[in-house]
Amino acid sequence: MTLALPPRTAPATAAPSPAGLRATARIVARAAADGTTRLPVLDGEGPFALRRLRAHGGPARVCVVGAMSAPLGGDRLAVEVTAEAGSALHLTAAAATVALPGRTGEPAHYDVRLTVGEGARLDWLPEPLISAAGSDLRMTTTVELAATARLVLREEQVLGRSGEPTGALRSRLTVRRAGRTLLDQETAYGPGAPGWDTPAVLGGHRAVGQLLVVAPEFEDAAPAEVRLLGATGDPPPRGRPAGDQRPDAQGVLAPLAGPGALATAVAPDGLRLRRLLDEAARGLGG
Repeated sequence: MTLALPPRTAPATAAPSPAGLRATARIVARAAADGTTRLPVLDGEGPFALRRLRAHGGPARVCVVGAMSAPLGGDRLAVEVTAEAGSALHLTAAAATVALPGRTGEPAHYDVRLTVGEGARLDWLPEPLISAAGSDLRMTTTVELAATARLVLREEQVLGRSGEPTGALRSRLTVRRAGRTLLDQETAYGPGAPGWDTPAVLGGHRAVGQLLVVAPEFEDAAPAEVRLLGATGDPPPRGRPAGDQRPDAQGVLAPLAGPGALATAVAPDGLRLRRLLDEAARGLGG
């Protein structure tokens, strides 16, 4: 008698569909008894390749490496990160993320969900997101913080690659601490977003970003006043056409109505944007 064996099934991976790619990266950081942070869950799929970096006794360190071009139109991507109570996790990326047009004309969706437990710290420091011409990306970042959690979050967006117009980019950042909203903001740039390139918004700049720091000690010692970043201005780059009168990078560091501070900056390019956000980090002791 011959037994018919069921066909072998391939391991679960990112699910392709006619409309685009479906993929989720999941990371869980857990405090160990020896004071270090372990990573019991480090699961990437599709464009997300997760690499554990040497920690040298500090926070657990993970780098997100792009395994394929994404997001494309129609893709639905997500990153889910949980830093459990008492843990410390530092997340970076190996390169910029480039939003590209897809074949279907549908927008791409990229959702980041961060959860930080009591006494835990999460540094979310990806490389810039570049909105290429013809792309359409809807991005959301949602953060849930415990009352004693610490967060350092950086976002950088570059509107168009060199010499090209920007794609459409809609982005929302929502941060809740101990169940109460600390920050909720939404931005829109590119085709379909009225006024985004006017002097009241970007004023000709093509790079925009922010640095958010939340810490329990800010309850009593938050930055007390609004401070300008790059107040002296960067030296104008050589070779700028005489008719190009755009101001140099500029930004502001301001306290929030809660234990946190937010730096917001605009710049002609990503390099000068990063310099301003680094200046803000130094001003906040980090």
